Amino acid sequence: MHDVNVLDFMPIEAGAFYVMDRGYLDFTRLYAMHRACGLFVTRAKVNMSARRIYSKRTDRTTGVICDQTVLLKGFYASQHYPENLRRIRFKDPDTGKTLIFLTNNFVLPPLTIAALYKNRWQVEWFFKWIKQHLRIKKFLGNSENAVKTQIWCAVSTYVLIAIVKKELQIDASLYTLLQILSVSVFEKTELLSAFQGSEIKTNNLDLANQLNLFGN
Repeated sequence: MHDVNVLDFMPIEAGAFYVMDRGYLDFTRLYAMHRACGLFVTRAKVNMSARRIYSKRTDRTTGVICDQTVLLKGFYASQHYPENLRRIRFKDPDTGKTLIFLTNNFVLPPLTIAALYKNRWQVEWFFKWIKQHLRIKKFLGNSENAVKTQIWCAVSTYVLIAIVKKELQIDASLYTLLQILSVSVFEKTELLSAFQGSEIKTNNLDLANQLNLFGN
């Protein structure tokens, strides 16, 4: 399953599910996914106009109100996506909200389609975690390899800081440690001094034996 944001730099993968909120609803993009054999799940907008072709029987006790095959009616929408879509109306038992899903998958049970959309939040939370903890505000490259390299470098840094925190028995959170290191990355400061805000004696540290970056 992919979050829609990655579509800006990744080709459509046949058989993969692309899950997005209705704010990203673009029938031209959806049809491009469909023609590339990609599968999508999204939410319909309130003003979407569609003609019902067929309705399946549903068990409303599960929250599935209807499971329909529809065809878009709007002038531009019908041109941008000229084939049938599956429309599922679902009442979330946890929130009580009624959601309308659109998908080009006509095989999976409607509850599975609803679960796929719900799991989209796992992707959202992952990217939020990346921004907050790995300090990745934006990707430096657009290729798949560039994105993976940047994430792996950030994860490696995060793990190293976690090791330092455990070895030095520092009470501060990893987020705090990352903030401290980000502002003192080019300062010649002992780790404990940076984290504790006080100088520590270094009787056993032979500074004369340290390598000089510029050879002076």
